[in-house]
Order: sequence, then structure tokens, then C-alpha cells
Amino acid sequence: MPKIGMEPVRRDALIRAAIVEVGAMGSLDVTVSRIARRAGVSPALAHHYFGSKEQILLAAMRRILTDFGTSVRGRTRAARTPRERLAAIFEACFTLEQFEPSVIVAWLNFYVHAHRSPDASRLLAIYARRLDSNLVHALRSLVSGDEARTIAQGIASMIDGLYIRAALQERAPSRTDAIAMVSDYLDLCLDRTKR
Repeated sequence: MPKIGMEPVRRDALIRAAIVEVGAMGSLDVTVSRIARRAGVSPALAHHYFGSKEQILLAAMRRILTDFGTSVRGRTRAARTPRERLAAIFEACFTLEQFEPSVIVAWLNFYVHAHRSPDASRLLAIYARRLDSNLVHALRSLVSGDEARTIAQGIASMIDGLYIRAALQERAPSRTDAIAMVSDYLDLCLDRTKR
């Protein structure tokens, strides 16, 4: 007989296990059995809670995006200036939780998966729109609207590029260096607009 109240705990364990397994395997070719074993539950229970591997992976993707959104909101709430707001966004992109190797690999695999899965594509589109909206909102206080959109695209591209480097290179920048690089890029763009 299942313990009452265990479903949320087990679902959470399965989601976290999926992220770790994708990171360890380096692909979405993980099995429900591996995910379930890491979570300490049976594959049958994993199927009962989620229905399919696809749904477990989507739940894992939602968790990563939710954690990121929570981090952004928490950090930007304390920001007093547009520049502080941008710094808070950069910090949220490279927190210890987000810039952890298994999460980085999961992010990249979800990007690839979005080409085959409409649900994954929708989740990534929401993430991209929110990141762009947050960046543009802060940048509009510093530069014109068109420049804000261009700089926001450059920042988002740089963030994605730093994740790719972190996933594929042994000598990838640390999270502190990544934040500094994105901040330096922003400063260069802002200096260029003043000329």
C-alpha cells in the first residue's frame, strides 16, 4: 500500500534523477529504469506518475526553467538600478545550481530535443522570451529600444555560447569568469552607444 503524501516526494526525486542521468549520459537516451533506480523507485511507479519518459524529461526541463525563473526573480527584486538588474540576471544565469555540469548537459540536450518535441520547443520559447523581456526591460533605461533588443540578443547568445563551452571544453570559463565576460560585453555595448 503506497504511503499517503509520498507522490510529491517521489515525483521530485524522479525529476532530479532525470536531470542527473541526462547529465551523466550526455544525452536524452536514458531509460526510465535508470531514472527510477537513481530516484529509488520502481520503473512502474515512474510510469504511473509521469506516463512516459518524454513526460519525465519535460518535467525535468520545467524544473530547470522554474528554478532559473525563481533565481532571476529573487535576484532582480533587490536590484535598484537597470545595471544592477542586468547584473542580477547574469548571476542567475550562472548560479551554482544552473551552471553545474549535469544541468549544463541537460540544458544542451533539451535544446536539441526541442527540434523534435513541440512541448520542449514551447518550453524553450517561453524561456527565451522571458530572458529577452528581462534584458530588454533593463536595457531600455540605458539605450534606445532598437539598441536594447540588439544588445539583449548579443547577451543571450553569449550566455548560450558559454553553456556550450562549459559542456564541451575542459578549460571552459568558471561561473565567475562567465559573469565577468557577459558584464564586459554589456559595458562594451554601452560604451559604443555613447559615441
